[in-house]
Amino acid sequence: MASPPGKNSPPASPAAPPTPESQRWFMDHPEVVVVATPKVACDGGGGALGHPKVWYDMSEQDFVECKYCDRVFALKNGSHDPGVPGK
Repeated sequence: MASPPGKNSPPASPAAPPTPESQRWFMDHPEVVVVATPKVACDGGGGALGHPKVWYDMSEQDFVECKYCDRVFALKNGSHDPGVPGK
């Protein structure tokens, strides 16, 4: 006689613990690097914690976000420059 469905199934994985507030803040506020040119390169900081070097061109915008590490590159005095008052 066959077992009822799920009787021999492995237990469900426990829910992931909530993200601590300090980590959540960094996820919502990525690092902003102010740059002078619309063409930038990112390697995630290099070393063992980095990622492959990628190049970005902002084109019509004044910022670009790295698709690997979420770092934001913002043109100086642009809309994402944290040093500009009122932004």
